Amino acid sequence: MKLDRFKTEMSALAEAQKAFFFLIDFEQENPIVCPANKAEELGFYFKIKNFKNYKPLLINEKEIPLSFDPVPKELYSKAYKRVVKEIYQGNTFLLNLTFPSKINTQLSLEHTFHLAKAPYKLHYKNQFVIYSPECFIKIKDGYIYSFPMKGTIDASHPDAQKTLKENTKEINEHNTIVDLIRNDLSKVAKEVQVKRFRYIDKIKTQKKEIYHTSSEIRGKLLNGWEKELPELILKMLPAGSICGAPKEKTVDIIREVEQEKRGYYTGVFGYFDGMNLESAVNIRYLEKQKGQIRYRSGGGITFLSELDSEYNELIEKIYVPIV
Repeated sequence: MKLDRFKTEMSALAEAQKAFFFLIDFEQENPIVCPANKAEELGFYFKIKNFKNYKPLLINEKEIPLSFDPVPKELYSKAYKRVVKEIYQGNTFLLNLTFPSKINTQLSLEHTFHLAKAPYKLHYKNQFVIYSPECFIKIKDGYIYSFPMKGTIDASHPDAQKTLKENTKEINEHNTIVDLIRNDLSKVAKEVQVKRFRYIDKIKTQKKEIYHTSSEIRGKLLNGWEKELPELILKMLPAGSICGAPKEKTVDIIREVEQEKRGYYTGVFGYFDGMNLESAVNIRYLEKQKGQIRYRSGGGITFLSELDSEYNELIEKIYVPIV
C-alpha cells in the first residue's frame, strides 16, 4: 500500500470511529491499514495489551530450544567504528545500530508467537514474529502517551538496578531519547510533560531476567485529532528509541552502515478501537529470510560507548520471553 492511500484509508476509518489495525515499516515504503475484522483474513494475528484477534494454540513446549550465531564481531566492529566517527564529527550523538543474527530452532514462527509472553505481539504468515515490550504511542481520552525504553542490564548482575540507574552512559542515552520524544509529542499535542522518569521494568526470558528503564511522557491532543491521525503518527516516526538523534541525519547514517533495509523491524504496529489507540515499536523481532530464521537486535551508540559492551548488548537482546 502506498503512503498516500494509507493516510486516506486510516483517516476515513478513524473519523468513522471504526476499529482498525495498522503496520508501518521503518522506511515507510509498505504501510498497511485495514478494518480490524479483516486483519486475520490478510494473515495478521496480533495481541495489543488486552485485545487479540486469534485463539491461543495449545502447545506442550515449556521452553523454546534456541541457539544462534550472532553477527560476526568483525562486521559489527566495522559499522560501530563508522558510527563513532560520525559522532565525533558531530553528525549524530546517539544512533541505534542493529544487525540480524542467525537463529537455529525446531519451532515454527507460529509456535514461537503463541509461546512468547509480551504486551504487544504480531505474527504474519510465518514470515515474521514480533513480541515487543515497548509502547510506541497510546491515545486515551484525548491524551497521547509515549513510553520510550532505553537502558538494559542483566538482572543477575550484582546491584543490577542501582548499576543501571547510576550508569552515566545509560543516563545520557535515556535523557536524549526522552528529550527527543518530548519534542516529537510537542509537534502534535500541547501541555507535554514527563509524568514518570526512568522507572524500571523486569522482563523474563528463556535464559534470564532483564531490567529495562522507561519513562512516561504525556500530551493533550486538540479536538478533532481523529481526522489528523495518520499525520500525527507519521510525525512521530521513526520512533526515537530505535533511531537516535538528530533523527534525519541519524537515519541517513543508519542506511549507510547497516547496508540493508530494516523493513518492518523497528517500524510500528497498532490497533484503534474506534475511540482510543494502542501501538508498539517493532522490536524483539524474528523473521524468515530465504529459509533462514534471523533475529534482529541492537543498541544505542554514544561517545561513551565501548565496542565489547555494545556487541554484548546486541547478543543479550536475543531472547524469547516465555516465562
